[in-house]
Amino acid sequence: MLKKIFVNLPTKDLEKAKSFYTALGYSMNPDFTDEDVACVVISDEIQVMVLVEPLFRRFTQRDVADAT
Repeated sequence: MLKKIFVNLPTKDLEKAKSFYTALGYSMNPDFTDEDVACVVISDEIQVMVLVEPLFRRFTQRDVADAT
């Protein structure tokens, strides 16, 4: 049985995040990438959804951690 894993991560700067993952050799799925979210394809089974913080906040009632 195939399983898919989607990891959702917040970001303050989507373009910088996309550049980071692209530099690591990953591609973006254009069907699920726009000005607020990027879908990073890690493998056929794993994708990372990088969302700008305002959009990410709509999915949780918890505070977004300050990663600095």
